[in-house]
Amino acid sequence: MEPNVIHLRDYQHGALPDGFRQLLIDVHSDAYSAELAAGDEFTQRFPWFVDHWTSLAGFSCVVAFDGDEPVGFAYGAPLADGREWWREHITPAPDPSSTFGFSELMVRPKWRKAGVSAQLQSALIDDRPEALSVLLVDPEHPKVQKLYESWGYKEVGFRQPFADSPRYAVLVRTLH
Repeated sequence: MEPNVIHLRDYQHGALPDGFRQLLIDVHSDAYSAELAAGDEFTQRFPWFVDHWTSLAGFSCVVAFDGDEPVGFAYGAPLADGREWWREHITPAPDPSSTFGFSELMVRPKWRKAGVSAQLQSALIDDRPEALSVLLVDPEHPKVQKLYESWGYKEVGFRQPFADSPRYAVLVRTLH
């Protein structure tokens, strides 16, 4: 039997289907099974982050499927002008400075190293109207950071957004 082809589906704020939240949580549970099993409290709060990001105007998500099985996703939303994560690290601010906050990118273990993450990030940000994209990446995972850098992101500083979160590298990419 021939393997299924990965296909992508776009989802936008205000048009999320029933079960969408659980779909993201299920993919996350598989992608972070070791951290969840170890009781990592920050990782266990992922449902809160899903609720937060999906409530934002302009929320956009791309989900990769192998047949009917979700294998990964990428999501984010435009950030409020003047309140972007990168502003404390770049002086003067680029002009224009409209920014898309790239919040999550994850692929279930069985589908990693097959180019799915590149497809997801490209589908999520390539046609964005904002001038910049920003994301946070755990520098304890240098291969992940190098992957983002291969897509044009540049490290501009560090940020710890929550008391129990890792200290993340702030990466910014010019889109236009």
